[in-house]
Amino acid sequence: MLRINVVNSYDNVKTYKPIIQTALNEAYRHMSLKGRKVISVVLIDNENIHAMNKQYRHKDYATDVLSFENTDEGDELGDIIISIDKTKEQALQYGHSFERELAFLSVHGFLHCLGYDHETKEEEDIMTALQEEILKQVGFVR
Repeated sequence: MLRINVVNSYDNVKTYKPIIQTALNEAYRHMSLKGRKVISVVLIDNENIHAMNKQYRHKDYATDVLSFENTDEGDELGDIIISIDKTKEQALQYGHSFERELAFLSVHGFLHCLGYDHETKEEEDIMTALQEEILKQVGFVR
């Protein structure tokens, strides 16, 4: 079972949580994880994610998602930080729904918390395929 903690520090919209829960529960199932696991998702704006990106990755710009994998043995998988501003921008840029972009960023962050990365073409291909399979299963397609 996956316990998903969603903290909306962006606004009072309540529709984000069900999208995130649907995407991450499918990711948990798809990745065949066992036992009780916990993941936290924090929704913020561009200004705050910019500051975090600068602090933790030494990148001086707003990014869409940051992931912090928990490397300790235990139930806590890590934290996913998502910029709702970037989510809106990218949905328009890529020509798909806000819901699809939010689900994508949630799954992308989840996979990072499981240790997946996209530093090489091979890693990127693996991660992209997993993301698309998971999102297709819950109907978040382009």
